[in-house]
Amino acid sequence: MTTTREFNGIKLHRLRKHVWEIPQDGEMGVPARVLASEQLLEQIGEDKTLQQLKNATQLPGMQKYALCMPDGHQGYGFPVGGVGAIDAEEGCISPGAVGFDINCGVRMIRTNLTYDDIQGSERELVNSLFENVPSGLGGGGVVETDLETVGDILERGLDWAVEEGYATRKDMLHCEDEGRRPDANAKYVSEKAKNRGKNQVGSLGSGNHFLEVQRVTDIYHDTVAEAFGLQADQIVVMIHCGSRGLGHQICSDYVRKIEQQHGEMLERLPDKDLIAAPAKSKLAAEYYGAMGAAINFAWVNRQLITYRTRQVFERVFDQSWQDLEMELLYDVAHNIAKKEPHEVDGEIRELYVHRKGATRAFPAGRQEVPRAYRDVGQPVLIPGSMGAGSYVLRGGEQSMTETFGSTAHGAGRTMSRTQAKQDYWGETVQDQLEDQQQIYIKAQSGATIAEEAPGVYKDVDEVVEVSETLGIGDAVARTFPVCNIKG
Repeated sequence: MTTTREFNGIKLHRLRKHVWEIPQDGEMGVPARVLASEQLLEQIGEDKTLQQLKNATQLPGMQKYALCMPDGHQGYGFPVGGVGAIDAEEGCISPGAVGFDINCGVRMIRTNLTYDDIQGSERELVNSLFENVPSGLGGGGVVETDLETVGDILERGLDWAVEEGYATRKDMLHCEDEGRRPDANAKYVSEKAKNRGKNQVGSLGSGNHFLEVQRVTDIYHDTVAEAFGLQADQIVVMIHCGSRGLGHQICSDYVRKIEQQHGEMLERLPDKDLIAAPAKSKLAAEYYGAMGAAINFAWVNRQLITYRTRQVFERVFDQSWQDLEMELLYDVAHNIAKKEPHEVDGEIRELYVHRKGATRAFPAGRQEVPRAYRDVGQPVLIPGSMGAGSYVLRGGEQSMTETFGSTAHGAGRTMSRTQAKQDYWGETVQDQLEDQQQIYIKAQSGATIAEEAPGVYKDVDEVVEVSETLGIGDAVARTFPVCNIKG
């Protein structure tokens, strides 16, 4: 078995199966690790992911090693699929290591429907979802609000949605952090950001964001699947989107502010897109509060899409969503930095754990895991491409020691959107998925479908196999698309 690999002058040493290390040298503050099979490593090595990972080790206060998950690919400054845990006292917090789409995340809604129950209704369902769930670039949401209401959403998260009748208390209890970040502070969010958000509450947006009706095809762990409320042939709904223009504006605002006030740190970093604020600085506290507010906005965004999805199912299947048992299984955040206690060199330290295109994957027993799942571990949702299916995992026992409680967030791209549009024709992809796999797709344009063609993504089965082998995420169930809407 290969023990050393090299890509673009960067050497990696195989520590053990699926664990590759770029040794610390030169300006690197710590080593870097890539968690990948040899095939996935080949794909990761094709772009600038490894260089970006090396660069990330130079962020002040980085602990143990910078990590790239098996779905990793090139991002802006910090790789997508990257995890970096940085000392919250002496280190920094980096908007670039969080990303522009703050709390881009995934939720799954269970139903009591089976695949047989919806056969014959797929086209009606996909058309109705497309008509009723706003998608695409620009404005338009399930609700259009004012600045005062946006402020409430930013501060209160799902508390606001419960009070307004868009969510239940049970929804909150099955969401990461119960759908409300305690450090969120709307006063650190610019009016420009709030204005961008006020007409986008309850909207998918564009790109790789989607709403997908799926059927459960495989159960791998009966006990955990039962705790998650999953069984074979069941219909579930997966929603993937984030904080829209509001989150993007917050990131842009703080990149500019940090550049102006902490240029000396930027000069020491190898890539300006890694821009960061010193941990104890005023701007670090303000960004953390603004980011928490964007996280809340994204949770409300996905909740309002859930609300509208429940209404569509009610009309199509002529039953109340309660009778259809359309309950939230879980909602996980990607693109996030959170203060978390982790063990480093034998002592517990508070760290800013940056997960950019990575998922928290806490094991059983952690207090942060909802009570309903505390005995089995946190649900982890890993979407694949719209032609390959997705996975439900549970946080693995080794995640805390190996990855700061993290795992992959999806299949991960292997091709740029520009290249995808050259290689694929949207209408052809749409027809093939329907004719060959009985998957119904609806999108704002053929270009969107081309950009998200199954062939532009890594093998999600292999991504999950790496997680399982390393013990950072255990497969519970697999799902397969029935119908999918995109922006």
